[in-house]
Amino acid sequence: MTNTDDFILTMKDISKTFPGVNALENVDFSLKRGEIHALVGENGAGKSTLIKVLTGVEHPDSGSIELDGNLIQVRSPQHSQEIGISTVYQEVNLCTNISVAENIMLGHEPHRFGRIDWKKVNSFAKQALKRLDIDIDVTQPLGNFSVAIQQMAAIVRSLEYTSAKILILDEPTSSLDANETHQLFEVMRKLKAEGIGIVFITHFLDQVYEVSDRITVLRNGKLVGTYPTNSIARVELIAKMLGRSITDLNEMSKTRAKRVQKEGDHVLVQINGLGHSGVLEPIDMELNRGEVTGIVGLLGSGRTETANLIFGIDVPDMGSMVLNGKKVEHFSPLNSLKSGIGLCPEDRKAEGVLGDLTVRENIILALQARYGWFKFLSIPRQYEISDEFIQLLGIATPSPDQLVKNLSGGNQQKVILARWLATNPQILILDEPTRGIDVGAKAEIQKLVLDLAEEGKSCVFISSELEEVLRTSHQIVVLRDRKKAAEYPGDVDDQTILQTMAGNV
Repeated sequence: MTNTDDFILTMKDISKTFPGVNALENVDFSLKRGEIHALVGENGAGKSTLIKVLTGVEHPDSGSIELDGNLIQVRSPQHSQEIGISTVYQEVNLCTNISVAENIMLGHEPHRFGRIDWKKVNSFAKQALKRLDIDIDVTQPLGNFSVAIQQMAAIVRSLEYTSAKILILDEPTSSLDANETHQLFEVMRKLKAEGIGIVFITHFLDQVYEVSDRITVLRNGKLVGTYPTNSIARVELIAKMLGRSITDLNEMSKTRAKRVQKEGDHVLVQINGLGHSGVLEPIDMELNRGEVTGIVGLLGSGRTETANLIFGIDVPDMGSMVLNGKKVEHFSPLNSLKSGIGLCPEDRKAEGVLGDLTVRENIILALQARYGWFKFLSIPRQYEISDEFIQLLGIATPSPDQLVKNLSGGNQQKVILARWLATNPQILILDEPTRGIDVGAKAEIQKLVLDLAEEGKSCVFISSELEEVLRTSHQIVVLRDRKKAAEYPGDVDDQTILQTMAGNV
């Protein structure tokens, strides 16, 4: 059995300064053999910089690093691999068009008679994956497999050629469904049992509590503390991450209860049997003025498909939708925009922000599209609008002319919200608006959604985090297998929702 009291890594008083920014200030971090150690904190807390120091991407201004009790200086990423520190990033950096085996063996292929011995390549890769209890056809292109399997291949590659003592997993579950996450956790536990120390970076606190042994919290480049996972309550952990009172979080449920009554509290959108063959079964739903409608379900249950049908990205071939008493005849994003419907998409990088445009240009994009290109927003008006929403949402940017790709994930999400708020929508659909952003930004976005409802707008809030849906929603629609399974008032308990998602209700 692995001795988990044996420290494999000790980082002491690590400091790193960039021009105008103290990224790390006297931070301590340690890792035991056979331990899963979660590293958490808001965006800008210093997590990425600490990992860059550990992997040789950045060099500390001061402090020390000990590996196996020996003082070391990590010179480069290649050097970090040579001494047994491997990293698997959120975006898997492998070639999806070549086989699984080729990806695992790339640069290390065995040769026979001057040629690559493909039989050995495939055999070695298959055995390496079996170490993690993964049994797949390694001759198939990597792109044929799920993101979870692609991550397993990246883990295997990093372990097999570095004699890894430490494995760093940077947001590994951000694109995984529940089953894939479970599969990854089983692999992590297996590696832990082999004595490998794992640094687990994630924004999903439920996963932190499920799989980690200890938790280190960073805030504003400083160490808040390190705690055994079973010794710190979730609410206390959130408070330490935020560095402020969690009263705002607790007040959300009270705010939700104050459902506003405007214009007779009438139905804004009536959806009857709306669906698309092979995409989404017919669904009935009402979106009320002054309400947040939560949509929950497992990955693949039809959450995003529902959003796309309402917004007109996908055109329904059955059913009807009535908006403000008028039947919608033509479904398209442009018509939805003109009708006062906005959509913050699930994949903000691919479908939301335009990274090479400025904050200002991103914010005015939807409003300009609604006006048409013959009614051009003047540059002064663009700055006026962007400045208003930068201030309103607290977007952390040096100026409206900053490129969006240079902002943090949470601030990019705020830019997308600003884009749609600038159009003054009646209905705002938010598909996974808090995915991959820090706890503080999540709280701000959740509060904003409730504020919009108080103003009499209708919000659709889609999230894989049940806790935040329960916190923000006046009514909750549960989807299962691309159809509506049930609808509940916002004060429903989480067990009822989970049982419905599982098909037990």
